[in-house]
Amino acid sequence: MCLILIAYRCHSGYELMVAANRDEFHERPTAPLAFWDEAPQVLAGRDLQEGGTWMGISRSGRFAAITNYRDPSRVRSDAPSRGRLVADYLQSPQPAIDYLEQLRPAASCYNGFNLLLGDKTGLYYHSNRTGEIQTLLPGWYGLSNHLLDTPWPKVQRGLFLLRSRLEQQFDPAPDDLLEVLTDRSIAPDAELPETGVPLEWERWLSSIFIDAPGYGTRSSTALLVNNSGSVHMVEITWADARRREFQLN
Repeated sequence: MCLILIAYRCHSGYELMVAANRDEFHERPTAPLAFWDEAPQVLAGRDLQEGGTWMGISRSGRFAAITNYRDPSRVRSDAPSRGRLVADYLQSPQPAIDYLEQLRPAASCYNGFNLLLGDKTGLYYHSNRTGEIQTLLPGWYGLSNHLLDTPWPKVQRGLFLLRSRLEQQFDPAPDDLLEVLTDRSIAPDAELPETGVPLEWERWLSSIFIDAPGYGTRSSTALLVNNSGSVHMVEITWADARRREFQLN
């Protein structure tokens, strides 16, 4: 993922609501949102190049999502796949906090990442750029390709749009989240971060929905988990304009 917007225990009827865009090179092979044949408890898309995933949930209520930390100067070609962290957690019986504690000593082997894990005990965040594990309190959170709640324009705009929409809805629907993810507003140059890519790319990457040469938003996902644990998850894949919708009780 390259943008994850989270409402955690912010709505009277919902434990968790997530709106997320996956941005990736168009040529990278991908499978859409589905239950996995070898792990039927896992609902997620799949990176067919490395076998991992960017976001998913399990029938037992385990949630995971990851973004890359953008720093081209520190990318290692021999680093293991970050998407495997999400896939491994979703198939693991370990509590989220235990999984993160076990990962932390080896986290520096990976290229930069931000990992969000959730289970019945709570929601947690870990970046291998800080080494810390953070237990998230109820609130609104935004994550792109820096640290949690770094005030990049797309993060701030995304949270503003999401809050404006959800706070007006007694019973939010996936489309309320998905509409936020289609915003193509480009940030002014003065507000752009400097992440080690050319200015033209900083501009392209500053929008919530990205449409750059050979790269962009491949899919948008809305996840709603109500207070009884029922899950409603929708993914739109933009190459074929397909909508896939699942509900877990």
